[in-house]
Amino acid sequence: MSGREEILGRLRNLAREAELPPVWQSKRAFEDLAVRFTDSLTAVKGEVRRAESLDRAWQEVGDILEEVGAQAVVANNEWQAEDFTRRWPKCEWHIVGHTEGDLRSFCARADVGLSGAEAALAETGSIVVESGPGKSRLSTLLPPIHVALVSTSCLVPDIFTWTAARSGKMPANVTLISGPSKTADIEFTLTIGVHGPKRLIVVLYD
Repeated sequence: MSGREEILGRLRNLAREAELPPVWQSKRAFEDLAVRFTDSLTAVKGEVRRAESLDRAWQEVGDILEEVGAQAVVANNEWQAEDFTRRWPKCEWHIVGHTEGDLRSFCARADVGLSGAEAALAETGSIVVESGPGKSRLSTLLPPIHVALVSTSCLVPDIFTWTAARSGKMPANVTLISGPSKTADIEFTLTIGVHGPKRLIVVLYD
C-alpha cells in the first residue's frame, strides 16, 4: 500500500455524518416586495419593467428587442422554443439545449440573452439563476444585454428567506445577479460591462 492510499484509508475510517446547523430564519419584511425589489435593483444600475400579466411581459420583451435592434438572441430553454421564432421571426435565435450549433460562439455574438429566475431578492435587488438542463451561464454572461423574465411569485424578502424555503438538492451552479457587470479600479472609478452584460433588464410580471 502506498503512502497516499494509507492516508486516504485513514480518512475514510474517520468519516462521519456532518450535523449541519439549522437554517437561519430571516425576520426581514417589506411592505411591498415588488417596490423594494425595483428600488434596490435600480440603485445598482439595473432596470425593472412591470407587466400585469405574462402575455404583457412577452410584449415588453418584444419592445426591448426592438429598442436595442437585436438581431441575434440566445435564450435558456425555459419556455416553448417555437414561441420565440413565431413571435420574433426577424431575430436569429439559439435556444439552449434545443438549437444545434456552437452555443459559446453564438453567445459571443448575441445581442441579448434571455432567462428566467428561481427567485428575486427584494432586499438587494438580486435575481437567483440556477444551472440545469436547458440552462447555460453563457446566455446570461456573454451577451451585452441580459433580459430576465421574472414572476412576482418569485419575490422573497432576502436570501435567507429563499434558502429556508428551498427544497431539493442544490444544482451545480447558483448565481446571484445584482444589476449589470460592474468593476472599479484603485481610484474607485466604476466601469459597467467589463466582465459581463452592460445592462440587466428584469421584466417583472404579475
